[in-house]
Amino acid sequence: MPSYAVVTFGCQMNVHDSARMGEVLRGAGYVEAERPESADVVLLNTCSVREKAELKLRSEVGRIARWKRARPSLVIGVTGCVAQQEGERLLSRVPAIDLVLGPDHLAELPALLADIEQGAPPRVRTQFDLDAPRFLPAQPGALADRRPDPCAFVTVMKGCDERCSFCIVPYTRGPERYRPASEIVGEVERLVAAGVREVTLLGQTVNSYRDPAGGGAGSASEGEGEFACLLRAIAAKVPALARLRYTSPHPRHLDAHLVRAHAELPVLARHVHLPVQSGSDRVLKRMIRRYDSAEYRQRVAALRAAVPGITLSTDVIVGFPGEAREDFEQTVALVREIGFTGVFGFKFSRRPGTPAARLAADVSEAEKGARLEELLAAGEEFRQAWLASRVGHEETILVEGPGLGGGFTGRTERNEIVHLGCRDDPTGELLRVRVLRAFRHSLEAEVVDPARRAEPPRPKDPRPGAAPRALPVLAG
Repeated sequence: MPSYAVVTFGCQMNVHDSARMGEVLRGAGYVEAERPESADVVLLNTCSVREKAELKLRSEVGRIARWKRARPSLVIGVTGCVAQQEGERLLSRVPAIDLVLGPDHLAELPALLADIEQGAPPRVRTQFDLDAPRFLPAQPGALADRRPDPCAFVTVMKGCDERCSFCIVPYTRGPERYRPASEIVGEVERLVAAGVREVTLLGQTVNSYRDPAGGGAGSASEGEGEFACLLRAIAAKVPALARLRYTSPHPRHLDAHLVRAHAELPVLARHVHLPVQSGSDRVLKRMIRRYDSAEYRQRVAALRAAVPGITLSTDVIVGFPGEAREDFEQTVALVREIGFTGVFGFKFSRRPGTPAARLAADVSEAEKGARLEELLAAGEEFRQAWLASRVGHEETILVEGPGLGGGFTGRTERNEIVHLGCRDDPTGELLRVRVLRAFRHSLEAEVVDPARRAEPPRPKDPRPGAAPRALPVLAG
């Protein structure tokens, strides 16, 4: 049987899409290769939110092209946002590529590969499915011989209508298209029946969701928020679900209905990733974020009043065109005031076709780097204090699997990473633990039940001294 490998760059949406591509290929008779080097088909699932991701793609394609010179039958495909953004141009720049596939065409993958394997020229499929949006559901039975992961992603919408001036997502994912609530609830039901304990709902601006079916499981009566109704429908119809998360919301859609859902639904995790991008009203206006810092603070205050102890993480861009030192200092002040347990900071990256790409670059790369370090240090100060405050407390964690340094790893409902030892394999369990000590980015704990207790692992931070950074699902 032919084999495949998927190499994923970027965000949770890409991780989700890679999983769906694997399911589609296995359904068509492919098997997953142990290593990309031995695969008959290598798919690079790409991200274009930052320029660095594109550079990484070019480097990776060059590496795989060397394999193809030794093995001409190897098929190289580029999928995801760079594929959507560049289209035919990728083929002219990198002749080794056989397939360019946008995010809306994943279901066509087996047929396109069959054409290529039979001698067809390179194929490009990057049209948006605007008239009849397609959403590939998870197939939890696709790997019957493999234990299911306890956590899963479920897409509720795709595309974005916000049009922030720095963001390429509307150009690579298209306008907002929504999935019927009944389909979303049904997929969550199937995942939970297969052993999934936690689901994260995905969308470019996930809390702007509307049920296209109308009157469905997540539909709202007049005055109600449709995303909040979707959360309530999942909670009511899938009671065996242990935890429900969502990412990434846009601050202006964090309305009173969603805040009330957080207060009333125990299944909702007590953590929200809420991108602020800047603490300067002047910069927020240039970013076309459509809220100011006071509105952001008000929404955070409402959420914390409704759910005491809830934690927040955020995304911040430094060095946006026109960001003066005073603007940056306002951002740092907001980060210190809010007290985020995770600050994901990025230097402004000029994206082709976006309004911000036309603005004068008046912040040097050196200054961007200095501001980023200062921002992350401010975020790390609070994060360290927060983690230290958890020592001695008992927590309930969802165990996600073996840890890299031994033992097991899980997360609290507030999204803290916890390392623990256990005499048996507790993967997928909600386990009561006692926090013993705090690391830079995680916690060490012991199982409360002495019969299951084992020596906890002592993981080392992968990059000592560095604050955690990652690509967001979107620029939300």
